[in-house]
Amino acid sequence: MVNQSTSSKGIPSDVLSVLDQADEEVLGSAASKTTDFSKMFEEASSENEVNVGEIVKGTVVEVQSDFVLVDINYKSEGLVPISEFRVVEGKNSINVGDEVEVYVEKVENENGMVVLSKDRADMLKAWNDISRAAETQEIIEGTVIAKVKGGLSIDIGVKAFLPGSQIDLRPVKDLDQFLGKTFKFKVIKFNKKRGNIVLSRRALLEEQRESLRSETLETMTEGSVVKGAVKNITDYGAFIDLGGIDGLLHITDMSWGRLKHPSEAIEVGEELELKILKYDTEKERVSLGLKQMKEDPWGEIANQFPIGKQVKGKVISLAEYGAFVEVGEGVEGLIHVNEMSWTKKVKHPSQIVKVSDEVEVQVLAIDVESRKISLGMKQLEENPWVELRDSYEPGTVIEGEVRSITDFGVFVGVEDGIDGLVHISDFSWTKRVNHPSEMYTVGDKVRACVLGVDVENERFSLGVKQLESDPWSKIEDKYPIGSQLDVKVTKTADFGVFVEIEENIEGLIHISELFTKRVDNIDEAVKVGETLKAEIISIDQDARKIGLSSKLVQLRDSKANVDDYVKKATATSKSSLGDLFGDALKDMKNENAVTPKLED
Repeated sequence: MVNQSTSSKGIPSDVLSVLDQADEEVLGSAASKTTDFSKMFEEASSENEVNVGEIVKGTVVEVQSDFVLVDINYKSEGLVPISEFRVVEGKNSINVGDEVEVYVEKVENENGMVVLSKDRADMLKAWNDISRAAETQEIIEGTVIAKVKGGLSIDIGVKAFLPGSQIDLRPVKDLDQFLGKTFKFKVIKFNKKRGNIVLSRRALLEEQRESLRSETLETMTEGSVVKGAVKNITDYGAFIDLGGIDGLLHITDMSWGRLKHPSEAIEVGEELELKILKYDTEKERVSLGLKQMKEDPWGEIANQFPIGKQVKGKVISLAEYGAFVEVGEGVEGLIHVNEMSWTKKVKHPSQIVKVSDEVEVQVLAIDVESRKISLGMKQLEENPWVELRDSYEPGTVIEGEVRSITDFGVFVGVEDGIDGLVHISDFSWTKRVNHPSEMYTVGDKVRACVLGVDVENERFSLGVKQLESDPWSKIEDKYPIGSQLDVKVTKTADFGVFVEIEENIEGLIHISELFTKRVDNIDEAVKVGETLKAEIISIDQDARKIGLSSKLVQLRDSKANVDDYVKKATATSKSSLGDLFGDALKDMKNENAVTPKLED
């Protein structure tokens, strides 16, 4: 029998030996597995390690207001500023699940997060291409993504800057029109260290313009038709971009009709077909015509608008003297204020019509050479002056109120809108009137005799003195030649004196007929108001002039032989009486009278 030792626990030693051996195997195996796990962890960590400056791929796991969280398969997620992602129509273009390439800027920040940059990744990837484009002047394409201070932000794979001065050939005020649009650019400046890229669209446009300019100049000939866009508008016309060269379209060549401003016919940016009117090869100046693309409406105007034709038109403008009416495309006529009403005294056309009114008119006259058409409105109504002529025959006595007073007479109301004129010369047969206001005031009731109605000139003539018989018609019977009478001196002149024969009847005693002796100064020899005895030596009834002689009376009183003298004096007075009276009247008018003149 084999003796076996036992442990303190009563376990046989051989059993303990087996257990110890088993424990060693188990412990050895565990230690071996622990070594394998450490090695695997180190290898995994090594595989997922990121370094600053690397470009890695990641997946968007969350989009926050300021940052985008990206899983780059590292122990922590990375942060990318949301501003580095494109904004389309006010919304960010990045979504959860999107794959992006990012640049590692910092492995771990204070929060244990990786700091990433999409812009730097995009820039590094695109930098070689952009550098090559800048060096070789290659054209690149990009999309306008935002307005920024001083210009626009362009996406060319990375963000680039387009200065406002490089957007177009001319300054641009509205930058919103470019948002979301794709254009071609040239790289004019870049800084790899700072990551700055500056683009120019203007450089390409200038090259295109110069190319077009050469082509345009080669085909530029007077009379040819070209296409162009309205570049800008001025008060006198518009400048048209013909492709590398500008042409002037003057306002007078825009329309056959009347234009107040070029903006009535064209607008900036509008595409037009125009005719080259003149081309100066040395100065490279081009004059263009738009209206010349249509037939001149005045070519057939005489046939289209014969005199007397009634037409409809639109009032397009007013002037002090009348209204302009468009009666056809590019054709307008004038209604003078005198042709607007038969009876109303139209001082301004706005009393009858206003701009944009549709009116019916009659063609009165046409001047094709001057491009003028005279129109009338009143001609479409019955002419009341014809009826007036038939109703008021000469000699008819009317009574009316003085409506207005002028230097040459007074206007008396005859009918509604119709006034008759009493000329100053028809106030009195005998009384000399210096101004109508001496006899009448506005509102006075006046009886007058109709002298005539002038339909053509629309004048109604009246006379007050015609209500009485003309005292001069009986003057020869009342005062035959040779009659002696006492007369009163009413006025003196260098050539004689005027004397009153009876109320409002005057005569003239020439200086040679005053005294038997020579008189050097009439004012010393004769005084106004003094009574003289004189003999009538001549009568001119038509001219209403009477010649007298005080000298002849004196000679008769001295019983001298006066037969030859009378013959001589009579002959002299008849030939010179008119001139003497004319001189006297002229002197009086210069002092205080107004020359009568009939006016409309």
